[in-house]
Amino acid sequence: MGGGRESGLTDVVKQQVAAHWNRRAPGFDEDFGHSIRTPAERAAWDRILDLVLAGRGALDALDVGCGTGFLAFELATRGHHVTGVDFAPAMIAEARRKAAARSVAIRFEEADAEELPFAPGSFDLVISRHLLWTLPHPEAAIDEWIRVLRTGGRLVVVDSHLDGGLVPPASENARTSPEYAAVGDQLPFLGGRSREDIEKLLSVHGLVNIGSDPLADLLAAQAQRMVDEGREPRPRRRYVVWGEARKAV
Repeated sequence: MGGGRESGLTDVVKQQVAAHWNRRAPGFDEDFGHSIRTPAERAAWDRILDLVLAGRGALDALDVGCGTGFLAFELATRGHHVTGVDFAPAMIAEARRKAAARSVAIRFEEADAEELPFAPGSFDLVISRHLLWTLPHPEAAIDEWIRVLRTGGRLVVVDSHLDGGLVPPASENARTSPEYAAVGDQLPFLGGRSREDIEKLLSVHGLVNIGSDPLADLLAAQAQRMVDEGREPRPRRRYVVWGEARKAV
């Protein structure tokens, strides 16, 4: 990660990031969008996961920045062997609690998304959800995620791009929290990146067979849920982008 002053800054940034998500962990699943609450949301996520898994059999999957385990549990339910990692100990503790309560075999570990404790070629699938914006070195993280992919394995990024002026309420918006206010200028992707930007990024970092989807059904389902719950609907730009580790010729 570099040495000297840059390393010191990175440590401070990551301490603030971990502090924020540790604080959020107990009520994280209750925040809007962190769980599936309606049939329309369920149908959307089923379609999204079918799309990115592309009919592949049982996979060794890594959920990077797993939080309390949303994607990890979805993948395990589909028969995949899942490892979830997160930088915040309280998130991992909550994920482990849920796994024990549900009798689901998922390995949850504390780890840094930019410095994974796994050997090269350990996984068939690496997936992240709304993680890149939280990282001080997002492109280094992508290289790290690719490093642990097997040949032909797939990297999947679920993310968003903030519309100017359209921000969630402070209670649901990590970017306006005291922790992130202190380090936001050290996070290159703080406001998100467009779907096209992430497609180009994965290609530049050596992945092939790049694909993407705008998640229109998920956005519509969440917008309807906002209306049903008496919330102010907010336009969102979300997407999933994927690419595959190049196979040897």
